[in-house]
Amino acid sequence: MKNVVALILAGGQGTRLGVLTEKIPKPAVQFGGKYRIIDFTLSNCVNSGIYQVGVLAQYRPHLLNKHIGIGKPWDLDRKGGGVTILQPYSTLKESVWYKGTADAVYQNIEFIEEYKPEYIIVLSGDHIYSMDYSEFVYYHISKGALATIACMEVPITEAHRFGIMITDIDNKIIEFEEKPKRPRSNLASLGIYVFSWNFIKEVLIEDAKDESSDHDFGKNIIPKILTTGRVYAFPFEGYWRDVGTILSYWEANLELTRPIPPFNLYDPNWRIYTKSEEMQPAYISETGEVRNSIISEGCEIHGYVDNSVISQGVIIGEGSVIRNSVLMTKVCVGRNVVIEDAIIADNTVIGDNCRIGLGKFAESKYDKKVYDSHITVIGMDSQIGEGCEFGKNVVVGNDTIVPAGTKIESGGFFFKGVNER
Repeated sequence: MKNVVALILAGGQGTRLGVLTEKIPKPAVQFGGKYRIIDFTLSNCVNSGIYQVGVLAQYRPHLLNKHIGIGKPWDLDRKGGGVTILQPYSTLKESVWYKGTADAVYQNIEFIEEYKPEYIIVLSGDHIYSMDYSEFVYYHISKGALATIACMEVPITEAHRFGIMITDIDNKIIEFEEKPKRPRSNLASLGIYVFSWNFIKEVLIEDAKDESSDHDFGKNIIPKILTTGRVYAFPFEGYWRDVGTILSYWEANLELTRPIPPFNLYDPNWRIYTKSEEMQPAYISETGEVRNSIISEGCEIHGYVDNSVISQGVIIGEGSVIRNSVLMTKVCVGRNVVIEDAIIADNTVIGDNCRIGLGKFAESKYDKKVYDSHITVIGMDSQIGEGCEFGKNVVVGNDTIVPAGTKIESGGFFFKGVNER
Protein backbone atom coordinates (compact mmCIF):
# COMPACT_ATOMS: atom_id res chain seq x y z
CA MET A 1 0.00 0.00 0.00
CA LYS A 2 2.23 2.75 -1.31
CA ASN A 3 -0.31 5.49 -0.63
CA VAL A 4 -0.38 4.77 3.13
CA VAL A 5 2.07 5.82 5.87
CA ALA A 6 1.85 4.12 9.27
CA LEU A 7 2.80 6.00 12.42
CA ILE A 8 3.30 3.94 15.58
CA LEU A 9 2.95 5.85 18.85
CA ALA A 10 5.60 4.23 21.04
CA GLY A 11 6.53 6.97 23.47
CA GLY A 12 4.45 5.94 26.46
CA GLN A 13 6.03 5.16 29.82
CA GLY A 14 3.37 2.67 30.85
CA THR A 15 3.41 3.64 34.54
CA ARG A 16 0.75 1.06 35.47
CA LEU A 17 3.32 -1.67 34.79
CA GLY A 18 5.37 -0.43 37.71
CA VAL A 19 8.98 -1.60 37.87
CA LEU A 20 8.64 -3.34 34.48
CA THR A 21 8.73 0.07 32.76
CA GLU A 22 11.01 2.05 35.06
CA LYS A 23 13.99 1.48 32.75
CA ILE A 24 12.30 0.86 29.38
CA PRO A 25 9.15 2.09 27.58
CA LYS A 26 6.05 -0.08 27.56
CA PRO A 27 6.36 -1.03 23.84
CA ALA A 28 9.81 -2.53 24.61
CA VAL A 29 8.58 -4.81 27.40
CA GLN A 30 9.07 -8.51 26.66
CA PHE A 31 6.03 -10.62 25.87
CA GLY A 32 5.29 -14.22 24.97
CA GLY A 33 8.75 -15.66 25.55
CA LYS A 34 10.72 -14.03 22.71
CA TYR A 35 8.87 -10.91 21.56
CA ARG A 36 8.52 -7.29 22.63
CA ILE A 37 5.12 -5.63 22.67
CA ILE A 38 5.84 -3.37 19.68
CA ASP A 39 6.61 -6.44 17.52
CA PHE A 40 2.90 -7.10 17.11
CA THR A 41 2.13 -3.70 15.59
CA LEU A 42 5.23 -3.78 13.36
CA SER A 43 4.29 -7.27 12.17
CA ASN A 44 0.73 -6.14 11.47
CA CYS A 45 2.16 -3.41 9.21
CA VAL A 46 4.26 -5.69 7.04
CA ASN A 47 1.62 -8.43 6.97
CA SER A 48 -0.79 -5.76 5.71
CA GLY A 49 1.59 -4.61 2.98
CA ILE A 50 2.47 -1.29 4.64
CA TYR A 51 6.21 -0.58 4.40
CA GLN A 52 6.35 3.17 5.12
CA VAL A 53 6.52 3.19 8.93
CA GLY A 54 7.49 5.82 11.47
CA VAL A 55 7.93 4.92 15.14
CA LEU A 56 7.32 7.92 17.40
CA ALA A 57 9.51 7.25 20.44
CA GLN A 58 10.01 9.47 23.48
CA TYR A 59 10.43 7.84 26.92
CA ARG A 60 13.80 6.05 27.36
CA PRO A 61 14.04 5.21 23.63
CA HIS A 62 17.51 3.59 23.61
CA LEU A 63 16.37 -0.05 23.89
CA LEU A 64 13.56 0.51 21.38
CA ASN A 65 16.02 2.04 18.91
CA LYS A 66 18.39 -0.90 19.35
CA HIS A 67 15.61 -3.46 18.99
CA ILE A 68 14.10 -2.02 15.81
CA GLY A 69 17.33 -0.87 14.19
CA ILE A 70 16.84 -0.63 10.43
CA GLY A 71 13.88 -2.99 10.58
CA LYS A 72 15.46 -6.08 9.03
CA PRO A 73 13.51 -8.71 11.03
CA TRP A 74 10.27 -7.16 9.74
CA ASP A 75 11.51 -6.76 6.15
CA LEU A 76 11.53 -3.00 6.67
CA ASP A 77 15.14 -2.41 5.59
CA ARG A 78 14.20 -1.27 2.10
CA LYS A 79 14.64 1.70 -0.20
CA GLY A 80 11.65 3.94 -0.78
CA GLY A 81 10.20 2.99 2.57
CA GLY A 82 11.27 1.11 5.66
CA VAL A 83 11.10 2.10 9.30
CA THR A 84 12.28 5.36 10.87
CA ILE A 85 12.57 6.14 14.58
CA LEU A 86 11.12 9.62 15.16
CA GLN A 87 12.01 11.36 18.42
CA PRO A 88 11.31 14.94 19.54
CA TYR A 89 13.97 17.30 18.28
CA SER A 90 15.23 20.81 18.91
CA THR A 91 14.63 23.82 16.69
CA LEU A 92 16.14 27.29 16.88
CA LYS A 93 13.02 28.43 18.70
CA GLU A 94 12.34 25.65 21.16
CA SER A 95 13.00 22.10 22.31
CA VAL A 96 9.86 20.23 23.34
CA TRP A 97 8.61 16.77 24.11
CA TYR A 98 5.60 15.46 22.26
CA LYS A 99 2.73 17.20 24.04
CA GLY A 100 0.14 14.59 23.08
CA THR A 101 -0.69 12.01 20.44
CA ALA A 102 -1.85 14.61 17.92
CA ASP A 103 1.21 16.80 18.55
CA ALA A 104 3.47 13.79 17.96
CA VAL A 105 2.01 13.42 14.46
CA TYR A 106 2.05 17.18 13.88
CA GLN A 107 5.77 17.41 14.70
CA ASN A 108 6.47 14.82 11.98
CA ILE A 109 4.50 16.35 9.12
CA GLU A 110 7.72 16.79 7.12
CA PHE A 111 8.49 13.07 7.44
CA ILE A 112 5.00 12.11 6.30
CA GLU A 113 5.03 14.53 3.37
CA GLU A 114 8.14 12.84 1.95
CA TYR A 115 5.93 9.89 0.93
CA LYS A 116 3.05 12.03 -0.42
CA PRO A 117 0.46 9.66 1.08
CA GLU A 118 -3.28 9.74 0.55
CA TYR A 119 -3.87 8.18 3.96
CA ILE A 120 -2.09 7.79 7.26
CA ILE A 121 -2.79 5.11 9.81
CA VAL A 122 -2.00 6.01 13.42
CA LEU A 123 -1.29 3.02 15.65
CA SER A 124 -0.41 2.28 19.24
CA GLY A 125 2.79 0.37 19.90
CA ASP A 126 1.72 -1.08 23.24
CA HIS A 127 -1.16 -3.45 22.48
CA ILE A 128 -1.24 -7.18 21.67
CA TYR A 129 -3.37 -7.94 18.61
CA SER A 130 -3.38 -8.92 14.95
CA MET A 131 -5.23 -6.77 12.41
CA ASP A 132 -5.12 -6.51 8.64
CA TYR A 133 -4.72 -2.77 8.22
CA SER A 134 -5.40 -3.03 4.47
CA GLU A 135 -9.01 -4.02 5.28
CA PHE A 136 -9.17 -1.06 7.65
CA VAL A 137 -7.97 1.36 4.96
CA TYR A 138 -10.31 -0.07 2.29
CA TYR A 139 -13.23 0.27 4.71
CA HIS A 140 -12.27 3.92 5.26
CA ILE A 141 -12.22 4.50 1.50
CA SER A 142 -15.52 2.72 0.92
CA LYS A 143 -17.27 4.96 3.44
CA GLY A 144 -15.88 8.13 1.90
CA ALA A 145 -14.61 8.90 5.38
CA LEU A 146 -12.22 11.59 6.50
CA ALA A 147 -11.40 9.64 9.67
CA THR A 148 -12.09 6.07 10.79
CA ILE A 149 -11.60 4.62 14.26
CA ALA A 150 -11.13 0.91 14.99
CA CYS A 151 -13.43 -0.12 17.82
CA MET A 152 -14.77 -3.08 19.72
CA GLU A 153 -17.31 -3.75 22.43
CA VAL A 154 -15.89 -3.96 25.95
CA PRO A 155 -17.55 -4.81 29.28
CA ILE A 156 -19.53 -1.78 30.41
CA THR A 157 -17.61 -1.89 33.72
CA GLU A 158 -14.39 -1.23 31.76
CA ALA A 159 -15.80 1.38 29.38
CA HIS A 160 -14.63 4.33 31.49
CA ARG A 161 -11.02 3.46 30.55
CA PHE A 162 -11.60 4.08 26.82
CA GLY A 163 -12.80 6.62 24.32
CA ILE A 164 -16.46 5.67 23.91
CA MET A 165 -18.56 6.28 20.81
CA ILE A 166 -22.18 6.13 19.74
CA THR A 167 -22.84 5.26 16.09
CA ASP A 168 -25.79 5.15 13.70
CA ILE A 169 -26.87 2.15 11.64
CA ASP A 170 -24.18 2.91 9.03
CA ASN A 171 -21.39 3.01 11.69
CA LYS A 172 -21.08 6.78 11.39
CA ILE A 173 -19.93 8.16 14.73
CA ILE A 174 -22.52 10.52 16.15
CA GLU A 175 -21.00 11.10 19.59
CA PHE A 176 -17.56 10.49 21.08
CA GLU A 177 -16.39 10.97 24.65
CA GLU A 178 -12.90 10.28 25.98
CA LYS A 179 -12.89 8.13 29.16
CA PRO A 180 -16.37 9.13 30.40
CA LYS A 181 -17.18 8.72 34.09
CA ARG A 182 -20.66 7.41 33.17
CA PRO A 183 -20.41 5.68 29.78
CA ARG A 184 -23.57 5.57 27.66
CA SER A 185 -22.13 2.91 25.38
CA ASN A 186 -19.61 0.07 25.50
CA LEU A 187 -18.27 0.65 21.97
CA ALA A 188 -14.65 1.53 22.68
CA SER A 189 -11.92 3.12 20.60
CA LEU A 190 -8.80 0.98 20.26
CA GLY A 191 -6.61 4.02 19.60
CA ILE A 192 -6.14 2.93 15.98
CA TYR A 193 -7.04 5.51 13.32
CA VAL A 194 -7.08 5.99 9.57
CA PHE A 195 -7.11 9.58 8.32
CA SER A 196 -7.26 11.12 4.88
CA TRP A 197 -3.93 12.93 4.98
CA ASN A 198 -4.71 16.28 3.37
CA PHE A 199 -7.69 16.68 5.69
CA ILE A 200 -6.03 15.73 8.98
CA LYS A 201 -2.89 17.71 8.18
CA GLU A 202 -4.86 20.95 8.20
CA VAL A 203 -6.66 19.93 11.40
CA LEU A 204 -3.34 19.23 13.14
CA ILE A 205 -1.86 22.55 12.01
CA GLU A 206 -4.88 24.38 13.41
CA ASP A 207 -4.79 22.40 16.66
CA ALA A 208 -1.10 23.23 17.16
CA LYS A 209 -2.05 26.92 17.35
CA ASP A 210 -4.62 26.30 20.09
CA GLU A 211 -2.89 26.85 23.44
CA SER A 212 -5.91 25.48 25.33
CA SER A 213 -5.70 22.09 23.55
CA ASP A 214 -4.12 18.97 25.02
CA HIS A 215 -3.15 18.09 21.42
CA ASP A 216 -4.62 14.63 21.85
CA PHE A 217 -6.62 12.64 19.30
CA GLY A 218 -9.15 11.32 21.81
CA LYS A 219 -9.62 14.49 23.84
CA ASN A 220 -9.42 17.11 21.11
CA ILE A 221 -9.17 16.00 17.49
CA ILE A 222 -11.91 13.36 17.24
CA PRO A 223 -14.63 15.41 19.02
CA LYS A 224 -13.75 18.39 16.82
CA ILE A 225 -13.95 16.61 13.45
CA LEU A 226 -17.27 14.87 14.21
CA THR A 227 -18.95 17.98 12.82
CA THR A 228 -17.84 16.94 9.33
CA GLY A 229 -20.26 14.02 9.44
CA ARG A 230 -17.58 11.82 7.88
CA VAL A 231 -16.07 10.02 10.86
CA TYR A 232 -16.78 6.29 11.01
CA ALA A 233 -16.25 3.32 13.32
CA PHE A 234 -14.53 0.17 12.04
CA PRO A 235 -15.86 -2.82 14.04
CA PHE A 236 -13.02 -5.15 15.05
CA GLU A 237 -13.90 -8.64 16.27
CA GLY A 238 -10.45 -10.19 16.64
CA TYR A 239 -8.15 -10.50 19.63
CA TRP A 240 -6.98 -7.22 21.17
CA ARG A 241 -5.49 -6.70 24.61
CA ASP A 242 -4.21 -3.62 26.36
CA VAL A 243 -1.52 -5.14 28.56
CA GLY A 244 -1.16 -1.94 30.53
CA THR A 245 -1.51 -3.34 34.04
CA ILE A 246 0.42 -5.98 35.97
CA LEU A 247 -2.60 -8.30 36.01
CA SER A 248 -3.55 -7.86 32.33
CA TYR A 249 0.08 -8.39 31.27
CA TRP A 250 0.34 -11.59 33.33
CA GLU A 251 -3.04 -12.88 32.08
CA ALA A 252 -2.27 -12.18 28.41
CA ASN A 253 1.02 -14.07 28.66
CA LEU A 254 -0.53 -17.09 30.35
CA GLU A 255 -3.38 -17.16 27.82
CA LEU A 256 -0.75 -18.21 25.29
CA THR A 257 -0.29 -21.50 27.15
CA ARG A 258 -3.87 -22.67 26.62
CA PRO A 259 -4.43 -25.66 24.29
CA ILE A 260 -6.34 -23.31 21.96
CA PRO A 261 -5.01 -19.82 22.85
CA PRO A 262 -7.21 -16.80 22.04
CA PHE A 263 -4.21 -15.26 20.29
CA ASN A 264 -2.48 -17.59 17.84
CA LEU A 265 1.29 -17.11 17.69
CA TYR A 266 1.57 -20.07 15.36
CA ASP A 267 -0.52 -18.85 12.40
CA PRO A 268 1.71 -19.39 9.32
CA ASN A 269 -0.32 -16.82 7.39
CA TRP A 270 0.19 -14.06 9.97
CA ARG A 271 3.63 -14.39 11.46
CA ILE A 272 4.91 -12.25 14.32
CA TYR A 273 8.46 -11.11 13.62
CA THR A 274 11.05 -9.94 16.10
CA LYS A 275 14.73 -9.30 16.66
CA SER A 276 15.99 -11.81 19.18
CA GLU A 277 19.32 -13.24 20.21
CA GLU A 278 20.37 -16.42 18.43
CA MET A 279 20.53 -19.15 21.07
CA GLN A 280 20.90 -22.90 21.20
CA PRO A 281 17.78 -25.10 21.36
CA ALA A 282 16.03 -25.41 24.71
CA TYR A 283 17.21 -28.30 26.89
CA ILE A 284 15.09 -30.26 29.37
CA SER A 285 17.15 -32.58 31.54
CA GLU A 286 16.16 -35.96 32.98
CA THR A 287 15.09 -34.18 36.18
CA GLY A 288 13.14 -31.56 34.26
CA GLU A 289 9.43 -31.63 33.47
CA VAL A 290 7.31 -29.15 31.55
CA ARG A 291 3.53 -28.98 31.31
CA ASN A 292 1.34 -26.55 29.41
CA SER A 293 4.07 -23.93 29.05
CA ILE A 294 6.06 -21.93 26.51
CA ILE A 295 9.79 -22.69 26.64
CA SER A 296 11.99 -20.44 24.49
CA GLU A 297 15.41 -20.99 22.90
CA GLY A 298 18.47 -21.22 25.11
CA CYS A 299 16.61 -22.44 28.21
CA GLU A 300 17.85 -25.14 30.56
CA ILE A 301 15.07 -26.78 32.55
CA HIS A 302 16.18 -29.04 35.40
CA GLY A 303 13.05 -28.48 37.53
CA TYR A 304 9.27 -28.51 37.05
CA VAL A 305 7.44 -25.86 34.98
CA ASP A 306 3.65 -25.64 34.78
CA ASN A 307 1.41 -23.13 33.00
CA SER A 308 4.18 -20.57 32.56
CA VAL A 309 5.97 -18.52 29.92
CA ILE A 310 9.73 -19.00 30.03
CA SER A 311 11.75 -16.59 27.89
CA GLN A 312 15.07 -17.04 26.12
CA GLY A 313 18.14 -18.14 28.08
CA VAL A 314 16.35 -18.92 31.36
CA ILE A 315 17.95 -21.51 33.65
CA ILE A 316 15.80 -23.36 36.20
CA GLY A 317 17.66 -25.46 38.75
CA GLU A 318 16.96 -28.99 39.89
CA GLY A 319 14.10 -29.39 42.36
CA SER A 320 12.61 -25.98 41.54
CA VAL A 321 8.90 -25.52 40.76
CA ILE A 322 7.57 -22.70 38.55
CA ARG A 323 3.79 -22.29 38.31
CA ASN A 324 1.60 -19.64 36.66
CA SER A 325 4.53 -17.30 36.13
CA VAL A 326 6.35 -15.23 33.49
CA LEU A 327 10.15 -15.41 33.54
CA MET A 328 11.88 -12.98 31.20
CA THR A 329 15.16 -13.34 29.33
CA LYS A 330 18.20 -14.81 31.13
CA VAL A 331 16.57 -15.22 34.53
CA CYS A 332 18.54 -17.72 36.57
CA VAL A 333 16.64 -19.75 39.18
CA GLY A 334 18.63 -21.83 41.68
CA ARG A 335 17.82 -25.21 43.18
CA ASN A 336 14.72 -26.08 45.23
CA VAL A 337 13.00 -22.76 44.51
CA VAL A 338 9.20 -22.38 44.39
CA ILE A 339 7.73 -19.55 42.29
CA GLU A 340 3.98 -19.04 41.84
CA ASP A 341 1.91 -16.22 40.32
CA ALA A 342 4.93 -14.05 39.58
CA ILE A 343 6.60 -11.92 36.93
CA ILE A 344 10.40 -12.05 37.07
CA ALA A 345 12.11 -9.44 34.88
CA ASP A 346 15.21 -10.13 32.80
CA ASN A 347 18.68 -10.88 34.14
CA THR A 348 17.42 -11.55 37.66
CA VAL A 349 19.21 -14.20 39.72
CA ILE A 350 17.24 -16.12 42.36
CA GLY A 351 19.21 -18.07 44.92
CA ASP A 352 18.58 -21.60 46.15
CA ASN A 353 15.66 -22.49 48.44
CA CYS A 354 13.64 -19.33 47.83
CA ARG A 355 9.81 -19.19 48.10
CA ILE A 356 8.21 -16.52 45.92
CA GLY A 357 4.53 -15.65 45.44
CA LEU A 358 3.12 -17.88 48.18
CA GLY A 359 0.51 -17.14 50.84
CA LYS A 360 -2.61 -14.97 50.78
CA PHE A 361 -3.20 -11.66 48.98
CA ALA A 362 -2.66 -8.41 50.87
CA GLU A 363 -2.99 -4.82 49.70
CA SER A 364 0.23 -3.23 48.55
CA LYS A 365 2.09 -1.07 51.04
CA TYR A 366 4.03 0.52 48.18
CA ASP A 367 1.47 1.56 45.52
CA LYS A 368 -1.97 -0.03 45.68
CA LYS A 369 -3.05 1.56 42.37
CA VAL A 370 -0.30 -0.19 40.40
CA TYR A 371 0.16 -3.34 42.48
CA ASP A 372 -3.47 -4.31 42.94
CA SER A 373 -3.46 -8.06 42.21
CA HIS A 374 -2.01 -11.28 43.63
CA ILE A 375 0.99 -11.10 41.27
CA THR A 376 4.47 -10.73 42.77
CA VAL A 377 6.85 -8.70 40.58
CA ILE A 378 10.66 -8.66 40.67
CA GLY A 379 12.43 -5.98 38.60
CA MET A 380 15.27 -6.56 36.16
CA ASP A 381 18.95 -7.03 37.04
CA SER A 382 18.13 -7.95 40.64
CA GLN A 383 19.70 -10.57 42.91
CA ILE A 384 17.63 -12.52 45.40
CA GLY A 385 19.71 -14.21 48.08
CA GLU A 386 19.31 -17.82 49.18
CA GLY A 387 16.37 -18.77 51.35
CA CYS A 388 14.29 -15.63 50.77
CA GLU A 389 10.50 -15.83 51.21
CA PHE A 390 8.11 -13.43 49.42
CA GLY A 391 4.33 -13.46 49.76
CA LYS A 392 1.80 -12.42 47.13
CA ASN A 393 1.60 -8.90 45.63
CA VAL A 394 5.19 -8.21 46.63
CA VAL A 395 7.32 -5.88 44.51
CA VAL A 396 11.12 -5.85 44.32
CA GLY A 397 12.80 -2.97 42.49
CA ASN A 398 15.20 -3.03 39.56
CA ASP A 399 18.93 -3.43 40.27
CA THR A 400 18.15 -4.53 43.81
CA ILE A 401 20.12 -6.95 45.98
CA VAL A 402 17.94 -8.75 48.54
CA PRO A 403 20.03 -10.34 51.32
CA ALA A 404 19.80 -14.08 51.95
CA GLY A 405 17.01 -15.13 54.29
CA THR A 406 14.92 -11.99 53.78
CA LYS A 407 11.19 -12.47 54.39
CA ILE A 408 8.67 -10.10 52.77
CA GLU A 409 5.02 -10.52 53.69
CA SER A 410 2.25 -10.22 51.11
CA GLY A 411 1.85 -6.62 49.97
CA GLY A 412 5.39 -5.70 51.02
CA PHE A 413 8.23 -4.26 48.95
CA PHE A 414 12.00 -4.09 48.76
CA PHE A 415 13.93 -1.38 46.90
CA LYS A 416 17.46 -0.08 47.15
CA GLY A 417 17.64 1.95 50.32
CA VAL A 418 14.05 1.39 51.43
CA ASN A 419 11.90 -1.65 52.15
CA GLU A 420 8.71 -2.71 53.88
CA ARG A 421 8.73 -6.38 54.77
